[in-house]
Amino acid sequence: MATAGQKDAGALLTIGELSQELGVAQHILRYWETRFPQLRPMQRAGNRRYYRAADVDLARKIHRLLNQEGYTVRGVQKLLRERGDAEPSPAPTMAVATPARPEPDEAGGGVDVFRLIALRDRLVAALDS
Repeated sequence: MATAGQKDAGALLTIGELSQELGVAQHILRYWETRFPQLRPMQRAGNRRYYRAADVDLARKIHRLLNQEGYTVRGVQKLLRERGDAEPSPAPTMAVATPARPEPDEAGGGVDVFRLIALRDRLVAALDS
């Protein structure tokens, strides 16, 4: 965490500090605020944003779901709406976990992320050989 040496764990973070920690631009965090009503930082004079510990945890969760697990914005919205702010249930340790399919951006359209990943892997293998 980039701000660990500067602030306590429960301290409020500015939008710049949170964006640096997550590795996303500040405008992405502002966009998430418009798409996820659960993410509401405190705003002070001049619309300066301060993220509480719960907001920071939620932003980390949204970042992980979008950028590491392959969910779309709609998929994360649906997940948060169905389960509240609850963490997605962990996969059983004995069984092989298959990730949930992300929601397409539009009904009848959209991109199948898993097919794209498989295609990317095939292209990498072809380039390596």
